[in-house]
Amino acid sequence: MGWGDACQRGLGRFWQFFREAHAAPRSRRVPAGRRRRGYGGHRTTEIQGLQGREPHGVDRSTLVDALDFDSRAYVFGIYLDERLVSTVRVHHVTPDHRSSTSGLIFHEEIEVFLDAGMVLIDPGRLAVHPEVLGDDLKALPYLTLRPVAMACEYFAADRCLTACRPRHAAFYKRIFGSATMVERRENLGVYNADGTLLVAQVRGQRPSILDRYPIFDSEPFERRLMFAGRDEVPFAPLTILPTARFAQLGQGRSFLRA
Repeated sequence: MGWGDACQRGLGRFWQFFREAHAAPRSRRVPAGRRRRGYGGHRTTEIQGLQGREPHGVDRSTLVDALDFDSRAYVFGIYLDERLVSTVRVHHVTPDHRSSTSGLIFHEEIEVFLDAGMVLIDPGRLAVHPEVLGDDLKALPYLTLRPVAMACEYFAADRCLTACRPRHAAFYKRIFGSATMVERRENLGVYNADGTLLVAQVRGQRPSILDRYPIFDSEPFERRLMFAGRDEVPFAPLTILPTARFAQLGQGRSFLRA
């Protein structure tokens, strides 16, 4: 079954955006030092937008910080036609491993979840190359969040966090059904910017999220390639092709069954 047939089955407006991208964006685990270098428009294209004065431990020339090298941080680049077009960092946060982007600025609020034994996914540093963020690829910020949705499923997360500027909150509320936990905090010490903390109960939201954004679907083997440890996947794949189309055509939809 082709892309057109899939669209006719009611996969939604966003599926059409994905089709119009004319090539399947693929994910790569990329070296932290490479993934953000050259994004001259980072200030206007970082969706989360939490950057002000230079934070502690950040190399401003490449926008790399110590959390890029955390053992449970997954740094992804999204490639289209062999070109790096966007990036996101995904943190797997557990009661015994509490390092994350949001934890730097909303430590006390996040500790409540971890002390209750919850598993969290915390995306950070979502950025899109300014030269490709136009009408033809207006869905690219959504595509870049696909690894976040996959991580929520792979790690059986209880909550998905988002620390962002207040003006960007509607973007995440629309996608993940996030609720505001911290309305607004001014002059955050790490980023010298105003921020808000959003929390999504991803277990309950998964069916509705997938119905609206079917490209977030995936096959189990793709999730293993992206997140499994070296004891399970002994090699580090350079490129991971998306499986959303196959999952939606009947071989998956495990996102709904979680």
